[in-house]
Amino acid sequence: MEAKNSSDFTQGKVWRSIVAQAVPLTVAQMVQLLYNVVDRIYIGHLPDVGSMALTGIGLAFPLTTLISAFTYLYGNGGAPLFAIARGAQDDKRAERILGQVVTLLTVSAAALMAVCYLFRRPVLYLFGASDASYVYADAYLKIYLLGTPCTMLATGLNGFINAQGHPRVGMGTTLLGAALNLVLDPLFIFGLGMGVQGAAIATVLSQLASVVWVLLFFAGRQSICRIRRENLRLQLPLVRDILGLGMSGFIMAGTNCLVQVVCNATLRVWGGDLYVGVMTILNSVREILSLPVNGITSGAQPVLSYNFGAQRYSRVREGIRFTALLGAGYTVAAWAVVIAMPHLLVSIFTSDPAMLQAGQVALKQYFFGFFFMAFQFVGQACFTSLRCPKRAVFFSLLRKAVIVAPLTILLPQLGMGVDGVFWAEPISNAIGGLACFITMWLTLYRRLPARDGVEFE
Repeated sequence: MEAKNSSDFTQGKVWRSIVAQAVPLTVAQMVQLLYNVVDRIYIGHLPDVGSMALTGIGLAFPLTTLISAFTYLYGNGGAPLFAIARGAQDDKRAERILGQVVTLLTVSAAALMAVCYLFRRPVLYLFGASDASYVYADAYLKIYLLGTPCTMLATGLNGFINAQGHPRVGMGTTLLGAALNLVLDPLFIFGLGMGVQGAAIATVLSQLASVVWVLLFFAGRQSICRIRRENLRLQLPLVRDILGLGMSGFIMAGTNCLVQVVCNATLRVWGGDLYVGVMTILNSVREILSLPVNGITSGAQPVLSYNFGAQRYSRVREGIRFTALLGAGYTVAAWAVVIAMPHLLVSIFTSDPAMLQAGQVALKQYFFGFFFMAFQFVGQACFTSLRCPKRAVFFSLLRKAVIVAPLTILLPQLGMGVDGVFWAEPISNAIGGLACFITMWLTLYRRLPARDGVEFE
């Protein structure tokens, strides 16, 4: 059982509240990552066709990222507003926000599933598919899309569980699905000989289990706020607030989709299917190594939002400092791991000699100066938590759409070839990350009132 006062983030040490949120969130996100990463590990080691099948899965990334973008739009937009309302002791408003997010997630999931399914062939070729890799991308995607409603609802509503002070229940959402996925993947892929289709079926069934877990929580006694029918009808002012605050997460994921498309298409021209497969591995390693810092900042968000709503600004400042230091420390350590053992990281996903050789070189380039990512994560989290959506949106666009996507196209043409695609990422991390954090520090952190209990202007 969670402690009774675990949902009151104005009590106790700020760093303990953040860690108490961040640890279960990080574990939950790590387990959630297993949904797709385990698929890639198994598929990458399929006899004879592993490398091409892995390339095909990589081509489906942009569409799965697009689905995540809409999930973040509503989930990340609603959860801070939900936490702020609870910090202000306005549980009725919190329940209205929850109901709005449920409706937005459900309607968008149905629309995305239909559109992506109907247009998957031309879209996959646009994303850089060849005739050989399309077969595997299509086989995976057309089944994976069937789980879109489960994916969006489970992920999008999990933040509302954490914002009520139940991070271990939120962790259970992904633990259940991932455990099921770990069991079903080898059964369907190898035992039943279904290959990439088996991986997709295992993922969909796992997502179904996760959403059932989430809905049972909101129907149970632990939930302070419930999903009520009268709150499901969309209310324009609340929808506007949710979209405004969630836009930064949407743009971050949406621009990730753009970058993935640009990278795959550029690599298809300059390096062929081999390097599209290498990028699939790099994306997988990045997801793994970025996950703890994302967990730290995600854990800080409800704590910062709650204290901001309660006008406890000294605790907000303390939380920002702690989150920044912890995030920077972790990413420096992660960068050291990449430098020390690139072969081990790449070999998790493939045993193909050519892909192993190319992947190790690309990994060191792609993760150069990885610690700059922490500044981007912390800055974005603070802007989102403290209701500064315009600045959050601006810096989301700056790093991905303004810096990395153009560099991905330009650097190969300047004589760097495929290396230029991989160097675009660290350049954007340094420029975008520092710009985001410094702006947050000067325009938000330093402007918080010196005294608690006064209005923030």
